[in-house]
Amino acid sequence: MSSKPQTITEDLFIPLCAPEIRGNEWKYVKECLDTNWVSTVGSFVERFELEVAAAIGAEHTVATNSGTAALHIALLVAGIQPDDEVLVSTLTFIAPANAVRYVGAYPVFIDAEPAHWQMDPQKVEDFLKRDCKWLSGALYNRRSGRRVRALLPVHILGHPVCMDPILELAREYGLTVIEDATESLGASYKGRAVGHIGDIACFSFNGNKLITTGGGGMIATDNEEWARTANHLTTQAKDDALEYVHSEIGYNYRLTNIQAAVGVAQMERLDSYIEAKRRIAAIYSKAFRPVAGITPLQEAAWARSACWMYTVLIDAGEFGMSSRRLLRELDESGIQTRPLWQPLHLSKAHAGSTATDCSVAEQLNRCALSLPCSVGLAPASQQRVIDRIVGIQRKH
Repeated sequence: MSSKPQTITEDLFIPLCAPEIRGNEWKYVKECLDTNWVSTVGSFVERFELEVAAAIGAEHTVATNSGTAALHIALLVAGIQPDDEVLVSTLTFIAPANAVRYVGAYPVFIDAEPAHWQMDPQKVEDFLKRDCKWLSGALYNRRSGRRVRALLPVHILGHPVCMDPILELAREYGLTVIEDATESLGASYKGRAVGHIGDIACFSFNGNKLITTGGGGMIATDNEEWARTANHLTTQAKDDALEYVHSEIGYNYRLTNIQAAVGVAQMERLDSYIEAKRRIAAIYSKAFRPVAGITPLQEAAWARSACWMYTVLIDAGEFGMSSRRLLRELDESGIQTRPLWQPLHLSKAHAGSTATDCSVAEQLNRCALSLPCSVGLAPASQQRVIDRIVGIQRKH
């Protein structure tokens, strides 16, 4: 991510995606401090879990200290074993692939589709049909010899994955669907809330997410046993709270009451934050419509995007420069932008994992640029971003 240039004053710097703190955060945190309920026990933790559950329609939620921790535990409760394989979106932040490795399993990287940049269901189907085989009632990767156990689609940038074909394939091949909804709280697919479509889902509340707890995550599922196990594992798998008896390895993954207090205040403004994000996206898209070489992420007819990160593709030939050169030009003007992540099949950290043809993700990575889109982005600041981009194109 680009850093703020030294010559740009604070009032002129436009961050990429800053948190918005304007509700009851101070009041609720003060309540935690006044009552001494500051750690992983307290009323706000349960309240935050209930708020998120209500927002997406899930039966059970378990708060964690990060989205990555939520992914790790979700994989464990879903029964992913060492040397299993999990199909993962290649165009995403590295956390889901890392979480797969935490449990000793391996990711299989699936390309993005070109229309909405999400996991491509056709390439999932192609892999399962062409590259896998049944052996003793279980599905195995022909090349690696590992058992294929789950699908992990990642709803990137606030837009949902096309889930119906994913779910149909999961049923056909006996696979668990673990949704990574860490970037897409508030989005919906055919009227269904993202995070309540697969078997289990994960959210993130990092500082740049739509709502934040500073750092934190959430597991959501309708499976009561999985939720109970997740709650057990995130609190060090303590069987006897008085005698400190443990029968298995647990994790210190529970969210603190102070963080949950911030989360409760943020959830109170979720709908207004989504509307602000959608309004910002609409203004950008209208402004860039006549500008050659800029193509925004399009919202599918079956989707309602949360518009978490406003991202465009820059055609170097039509626009007059590459996405990375535009990034540098904007940085010099105090406007923070960032490219999409390196596709995970290219990551040295995951060398040796199986991957489908991921040429679409590679192209998106080369051309994409995310623009400032904080919930609190002032109209004048957004206009400055627009004017600067248009001005740069005209100049070159």
